[in-house]
Amino acid sequence: MKTSLLTLIFVSLFLILGSCDNNPTGIRATGVYFDIVVVAHPTTWNNTAGILINDELTSSIPGLLDEPFMRVTYAPTHEFKGLLTYVRNILVVNIDETLYTRVSAKTEHNRWSVGQVVVHLNSPSESLLVDYLKENEGILVNYFARTEMNRMADALQKSYNIPAMEKLNAQFSIKMNIITDINKFITDESDFFWVSNNANAGRMDMVVYTFPYTDPQTFTREYMISMRDSVLGVNVPGSFPNSYMSTNAMFTTYAPISLYGKYCGVLRGWWEMKGDMMGGPFVSFARLDEINNRVVVAEGFVYAPETDRKKNMTRRLEASLYTLRLPAEFDASLDGPEIID
Repeated sequence: MKTSLLTLIFVSLFLILGSCDNNPTGIRATGVYFDIVVVAHPTTWNNTAGILINDELTSSIPGLLDEPFMRVTYAPTHEFKGLLTYVRNILVVNIDETLYTRVSAKTEHNRWSVGQVVVHLNSPSESLLVDYLKENEGILVNYFARTEMNRMADALQKSYNIPAMEKLNAQFSIKMNIITDINKFITDESDFFWVSNNANAGRMDMVVYTFPYTDPQTFTREYMISMRDSVLGVNVPGSFPNSYMSTNAMFTTYAPISLYGKYCGVLRGWWEMKGDMMGGPFVSFARLDEINNRVVVAEGFVYAPETDRKKNMTRRLEASLYTLRLPAEFDASLDGPEIID
């Protein structure tokens, strides 16, 4: 998905003027979550390298096949100036055989505005850049997506559901900053935590459960889908008798990330109710609590068939998952996203 330079400039100007009073020491980064400006020479952008970059940044979110990860605005190198330089996420592509001997991706923070992240993708030739992008497929979108999730998680340090945090800590000895509008407790089961906004339209739910860690094969796609189906199938019923939640394995992916310096398995995709006409996106984090020899699973899922806000709703839930802290991590800081150099 692309947006015009003119639209982005007007949005940027509005946000800059609206934020100056809150930042007397400098201009704050502009734009909304998951917006990015890609700066490249027209020849690069219109050839294979540019197509690969755009396809990666706008690739579909698992479980939301028609929703892109990022909203891309392209800026030719000679037009990249002024308000465009203040955008929160910027990718600058440079191809110059006189300056570079190999392909590299380097990050820079607060280059033109406060809170900004800039990635410089440098290469001596387009062919080497194309090889790099193919060999490191997903590196750019994963980096910027993780950057945005960290920003959203940081915002949750200031405003979150305190009663839910306290209940989670009392029930499982863990902490997680759940967004404030998810404040209706659905169940009091000792081994299953369930809180929701309980909305008739645009419903968001979060669940937490644990199970003993007995097998290294726990952290695989197949095992986590099976465990999800067994736990949520029992604890999350549908509207009709004998209806229950299950996972559509066809649209579900599993990938590891680092969270607070430790392994975290991320399962994401599409849930559906067996025996009921319901379904929606979900994202689930699984972490090993070594102190208590258990696996802690926290998940957010969305039901919003009448709206196109499912992507933003799912991302808000995922930001909460990034704040999931195990015992001895309550004061830990989030890992920064990584990018290959």
